[in-house]
Amino acid sequence: MKQFATLFRQLDETNKTNAKVQALTNYFEQASASDKVWTIALLSGKRPKRSVRSTDVKEWCAETAHLTYWLFEESYHVVGDLGETIAKLLPPPASESNQSLTYWMNYIMEMDDVELEERKTKVLAAWDQLDEFERFVFNKLMMGAFRVGLSQKLMVRALAKHTGKDENELAHRIMGNWTPDEVDFDSLILEKKKTDDLSKPYPFYLAYQLDEGPHDIGDPADWLAEYKWDGIRGQLIVRGGKHFLWSRGEELITDKFPEFENAAALLPDGTVIDGEILPFKDGKILGFQDLQTRIGRKNVSKKILEKAPVVLRAYDLLEWEGKDIRNKTQKTRRTLLDRLFQDLPANPILQLSELVNFKDWEELSEIRKKSREHSSEGIMLKNKQGSYQVGRKKGDWWKWKVEPLTIDAVLIYAMRGHGRRANLYTDYTFAVWKGDELVPFTKAYSGLTDQEFREVDRFVKQNTLERFGPVRSVTPELVFEIAFEGIQKSSRHKSGVALRFPRMKRWRKDKPKNEANTLKDLHLMLEQYG
Repeated sequence: MKQFATLFRQLDETNKTNAKVQALTNYFEQASASDKVWTIALLSGKRPKRSVRSTDVKEWCAETAHLTYWLFEESYHVVGDLGETIAKLLPPPASESNQSLTYWMNYIMEMDDVELEERKTKVLAAWDQLDEFERFVFNKLMMGAFRVGLSQKLMVRALAKHTGKDENELAHRIMGNWTPDEVDFDSLILEKKKTDDLSKPYPFYLAYQLDEGPHDIGDPADWLAEYKWDGIRGQLIVRGGKHFLWSRGEELITDKFPEFENAAALLPDGTVIDGEILPFKDGKILGFQDLQTRIGRKNVSKKILEKAPVVLRAYDLLEWEGKDIRNKTQKTRRTLLDRLFQDLPANPILQLSELVNFKDWEELSEIRKKSREHSSEGIMLKNKQGSYQVGRKKGDWWKWKVEPLTIDAVLIYAMRGHGRRANLYTDYTFAVWKGDELVPFTKAYSGLTDQEFREVDRFVKQNTLERFGPVRSVTPELVFEIAFEGIQKSSRHKSGVALRFPRMKRWRKDKPKNEANTLKDLHLMLEQYG
């Protein structure tokens, strides 16, 4: 654990890419084989589920530190991170541990199977043999909140330096449905395999945002354009007579989308399609909120399947006739994808993402402005000569999203932030007018500068009307322009609407509160874009 905690600190204390890669490479050189596997898992998002409740560890820490609970909560609000708060408040450990990361991960997972009192005993025993920073890391792992500022791409780069293996091969190897208690380092990383796991997906290629338009990226004739769909990015794999569906988050979601159970009968063996899972009914794309009813459910009921059926809208072909074709040009892969769909029998689950025809950037710009009419977020641009790469790399794929929808709203509630913003009120609730009443409709916590957040924080503290725990209601005076990507009907909200990716675009210091938008304005937007 000492080695892993040191690695965590090194990664957390630098923003330099090379320093992060070198720190991780050095760690791989020193760590045991089992700790390497756990580190790969943790840094690629394969974290065990939470084994303790936050309320329990708060109480145990307050009790151990001889603090009243309210004082613990005040400390938590100041620090902003629960794991760090606990690590700082606990008394010094009575002993020292030299146990490995593997030991502590197994220790954490074993807590799932014990009663509350025994769980408490195990947690207290762990705290009593780890130093402050080791406790911090342990708490993060135990509460399922482990995050570190390192992309999987950089982790793969460090693995490549350590092993001498190709980065693309390693990126492919660490994907898939494996857990650290099922594999060892040799079998996962080093051993030569006759055949890869049939279900294993390819690493996804991610596009960069195009903010200033496409005029600087070259000749329009060199690019393919298609609509950018707002769903769940997925790979549909057909190998060995079976089908597998993976999300971009490396989650095997085959069972969650039974619509694709006939995919193996539709597609040739040795086919991998990259595309977007979209809610689709009666010939049109439904809203993302309809897709959310499918996400996170262990069992998908017949009612949900009827309400929000899905399709896969395909836009790339990664494997054809059992061969990896990612190194072929975009134009070649698209030609093969078109040919595949020409030969495909009529079916309700697979659709081709059609190309957008345009002669110059000006024409494409006009097409882009009407993207929402096609239930799209904008335009994707793909270089005809580009290969399918790993991770987010500039050059061959660009996303040119439409301008966000906006509405002016009044700030009515504020809550303290987290992390470095724990001392500031940075999480806000906004409302629009319904007659003389302000109706809350969304929350937002991003989009302002640090200086603006400090200004709003001062206003909140000086204009508090009521307090509800960490939340304050404030004098309704400040107006903000709220930007968002989409709007949906919602029975869960008093306003009747739910926004997609709301954030503060700007502080409207020029606008008095009575000129903020109305609930009617929101519902008109719902009719037009919902």
